Amino acid sequence: MAARLLEVAANSLDSALAAQAGGAGRIELCTALELGGLTPSHGEIALVREHVRLPLYVLIRPRAGDFLYSEHERATMRRDIEACAALGCDGVVFGVLDADGDVDMDGCSELAAAAGRMGITFHRAFDLVRDPARALEDIIALRAERVLTSGGARSALEGAERIRECVAQANGRLVVMPGAGITPGNIARIAALTGAQELHASAKRVHPSGMSHQPADALDMADGEIRTDEEQVRALMHAWASA
Repeated sequence: MAARLLEVAANSLDSALAAQAGGAGRIELCTALELGGLTPSHGEIALVREHVRLPLYVLIRPRAGDFLYSEHERATMRRDIEACAALGCDGVVFGVLDADGDVDMDGCSELAAAAGRMGITFHRAFDLVRDPARALEDIIALRAERVLTSGGARSALEGAERIRECVAQANGRLVVMPGAGITPGNIARIAALTGAQELHASAKRVHPSGMSHQPADALDMADGEIRTDEEQVRALMHAWASA
């Protein structure tokens, strides 16, 4: 049986270090978790690579919204992937769809070629496809290592049945990794229902702002910081191991 692995979506060096200390097995580095994740800066990627020993995968998503990208957006994604390779990252995370809700094989093939020897995870764009069975075969054809999915539902628990179907269809040709709404209270159940050996969580909490000066009509920019919490990661690992 494959070893269990918890991937943590980390939005900063502090988050990545917390995930590592809590027992995570891999980092998906991103920014803007509140938008579903966007590509982090070159500087952030470099610092995490320097200070974190875990496998590092970087989210390649140039904007929030859908996954139908223009030529210029795809060019940006290629450049970001090339930068990740130059910085010594282990892999990248992306997903491109066409207007009909299918995997954009041409667009994804270009990005896969740019990734070279790095690993590839196809992200939750998979949850928006019109034909999941066909899309899964397309993703396998791209030689992706894994696909991140909530089973097309708002949470992995709600989509557990479809995720299990994907695990069966993949039959070891790639990893199907449940993600979305995974907590210490449900991680063991999700793993059991889906048969998955890799799970994905952000394990985040809001850290209050350290600003002593807070105007009465403070803008949103004065709010606290969202980042990965070491104890949340540790609780996830403990709950899964104890099942």
